[in-house]
Amino acid sequence: MRLCALQHVPFEGPGSIGAWARANGRPAQLCRLYAGEPLPEAGEYDCLIVLGGPMGVYDEKQYPWLVQEKQTIETAILCGKTVLGICLGAQLIAAVLGKRITPNGNREIGWHVLKMTPAAKNTRLFSFLPDQFPAFHWHGDTFEIPGTAIHLASSQACTNQGFLYNHKVVGLQFHLETTFETARGLTEYCANELAAGEFIQPPEEILADRTRFTLINGYMYNLLDRLAAQHERSAAP
Repeated sequence: MRLCALQHVPFEGPGSIGAWARANGRPAQLCRLYAGEPLPEAGEYDCLIVLGGPMGVYDEKQYPWLVQEKQTIETAILCGKTVLGICLGAQLIAAVLGKRITPNGNREIGWHVLKMTPAAKNTRLFSFLPDQFPAFHWHGDTFEIPGTAIHLASSQACTNQGFLYNHKVVGLQFHLETTFETARGLTEYCANELAAGEFIQPPEEILADRTRFTLINGYMYNLLDRLAAQHERSAAP
């Protein structure tokens, strides 16, 4: 399974996704949209990964490449590619599928308990996850669940935390790819977002326990293993 990750800002990279690709010998391309790199053609990858970022889905005047990025995501879905969107990436997928992206009401930053839905536990991709666990979050917006998609998870602050569309398009509002180093970068570059709030943790709390990152990164490895196995089954003659 060939990967291509779309990166929106220099301080929020693929994290444990890149480590998984290296460990498993998977070809991986990184498209740095913030640096003006060209978007990939559908034939260049099997799995399109759309990473997070501090901009909004509709900030096209400030970030004009968002227009072409949405077209790339739409093409990937129409071509039957595996697509994994994280945070902003999940919101972009939902927007491409015709759903609204709106302010969440509560900005959610730090470690908050994620609850998987019974429907998610019945899928091959997500059956391995615990019923609930602390996941890493950093977002202010939320998405509507696409009409035919499976609603995957929720948290106290945000009802729509994930969806699975057409078996191979995944949108996750929460983060499993974030490493300690990435989280530390977020606390530095996005410090202005750490105002007081019911679901906003200070940097010292976010970075206090490195084992939390090890846990969620393991979950990302498992999900990628399952996505790769699913791709290989569908590609087999």
